Amino acid sequence: MGVVIEAVYLGHKKARLRHAPSGAEFLTDVPRDAGGEASSFSPTDLVAGALGTCMISVMGVAAERAGIDLAGTRMRVEKEMTGPPRRIGRLAVVVRMPARLTAEERERLERVARECPVLRSLHPDVTVDAQFLYDV
Repeated sequence: MGVVIEAVYLGHKKARLRHAPSGAEFLTDVPRDAGGEASSFSPTDLVAGALGTCMISVMGVAAERAGIDLAGTRMRVEKEMTGPPRRIGRLAVVVRMPARLTAEERERLERVARECPVLRSLHPDVTVDAQFLYDV
């Protein structure tokens, strides 16, 4: 059985999203350039955030299995829209990781990040530029 995610449209271009297994909730809003207030994550912002957190999460799983400490690793995603039709055109991901990682650890973790389920789920027309920096 799959994971259930529910939403209620609240009006004024806002929705309340609920993760059924945990009960966690948050609001979404439409960007200003689409007529919203940009008071929270937009649906396409969630895609960008999902990509970045997926990348660092799968790296974290692999790192823990290998006994590598990734504490302090940071991620930043910049989303660029394109169209028409309106869609995500580019996601630029920067992952900042501990400088102490060896070349072998770096290669392994970058490979794992590039195989994350969210990245594999994106349409091939979405350009994903991933950069890994070792300065944390």
